[in-house]
Amino acid sequence: MQSHVGIELVELAKWIERRLTDHYGARLYNKDVYDQDLVGALVATILSQHTSDINSGRAYATLKAAFPGGWDDVRVASPEQVAQAIRQGGLADMKAARIIGLLGELYQRNGATNLELLRSMSDSEGMAYLTSFHGVGPKTAACVLMFNLGRPVIAVDTHVHRVSLRLALVAPKTSPERTQDELLGLIGEAGAYSFHVHLIEHGRQICGARNPKCSICPVAEKCSYFHERQ
Repeated sequence: MQSHVGIELVELAKWIERRLTDHYGARLYNKDVYDQDLVGALVATILSQHTSDINSGRAYATLKAAFPGGWDDVRVASPEQVAQAIRQGGLADMKAARIIGLLGELYQRNGATNLELLRSMSDSEGMAYLTSFHGVGPKTAACVLMFNLGRPVIAVDTHVHRVSLRLALVAPKTSPERTQDELLGLIGEAGAYSFHVHLIEHGRQICGARNPKCSICPVAEKCSYFHERQ
């Protein structure tokens, strides 16, 4: 793929964001859309693995309904009880063990099954703290900080990573973790949320992994991947 450097990359990122805004519409952060339960956000992320949004959403709802006393009740429940509550989300036994383990680790560290201290941490402190928990990676940590706390970070999932590589916003073979930092440096804190959401939408709707719809892509004219396929 062709590469871009320095100010060219910054201008490319801004151009892409303008084009994607024109195509998909403006995306502004609204905290009321996202759950303010930070522990719930981590649990929901575990439930979302290897399943659809619909199924993970249903599993989360049934888990909350099965344990109305809150996350402490889930923490002390048996793996079988939790697995039964989240069965429709898939991989229930594995996810139940992970959820109970995470809640137990939270309680051991904080003396409470919550993440409220995260609100007073800086972005870098929050990333370091969240990723110190077993099974919580940079993407999950960034999602909690960005969506649930409104912090200016960019979570890099498979869609964001794929689109960033194809558009040569980052160098070939750049890791998702490194891409997370580099994209933020290009687009700036003010544009982080919008850019993240637009890249996900683009990856889902047009720039698919197997059959990208390059003929209708609003950023094809500056896409390295598109030009290399011509």
